[in-house]
Amino acid sequence: MYLTRFRINTSRSSARALLASPQRLHGAVDMAFPKPPPRDGNGPRVLWRLDQAPTNRINLLISSPDRPDLTHLAEQAGWPTLGTEGWTTFAYGEFLNKLAAGGEWAFRLTANPLHYIRREQDPPGSPTKRAPHMTVGHQIGWLIKHQERAGFEVLPNEQAPTDNDTKADAGAEEPPMQWRYQLVVHERTPVRFPQRAERSKSRRETSSSPGADVRFTRATFDGQLRITDLAAFRRTLTHGMGKSKAYGCGLMTLAPVR
Repeated sequence: MYLTRFRINTSRSSARALLASPQRLHGAVDMAFPKPPPRDGNGPRVLWRLDQAPTNRINLLISSPDRPDLTHLAEQAGWPTLGTEGWTTFAYGEFLNKLAAGGEWAFRLTANPLHYIRREQDPPGSPTKRAPHMTVGHQIGWLIKHQERAGFEVLPNEQAPTDNDTKADAGAEEPPMQWRYQLVVHERTPVRFPQRAERSKSRRETSSSPGADVRFTRATFDGQLRITDLAAFRRTLTHGMGKSKAYGCGLMTLAPVR
């Protein structure tokens, strides 16, 4: 496994065009691999994410089973004179092998929090439909609901009022979900762009209607976690979490807790 950081040169018009189109950026990431890994769910897949860096820099992070070649991106949207390649690739597999159950890490995850609903006007027994979580509380609830299966637990906020505190305070409501955990949600962005008709039949993330717009809601979680199931957690890091992975969702990265 490899983790690559590519610094985007936002002063270039071609870079701005890429940033404005998750579909174009997805295609550019795909082109970094002469033989893209299969997406059948059996092995690690290519994941990517855009990260805001200090001084208004934007980095493209890519997790991948194979080492990428980003020469085309450096020429189109990067800094060809930055270093020998214009990007930096780390030996991610060595880092993954050093992880241990019980380890605590700071994390960042950009994901597509959603759930499945059946609307009141839908006929009884009709299939449920995907719907995005729109509020901070529901988006955090989505992460907490899926954390056990993903092999981690978000650390609680020890300074938040507990349920016992609220019960002792007659009439007090349960503390909001966002107060209970060492977690913040930001860059909560609805995403919408036209689907390319030639790809419409092969994209499960998209609408089943050829040519329809692709719509989802993206949210970035920053927080602290503890690893509870090492095998499941490594799978989360290499396979991604949630839907819309082709469009910059699902990649979780770690950093030492400060």
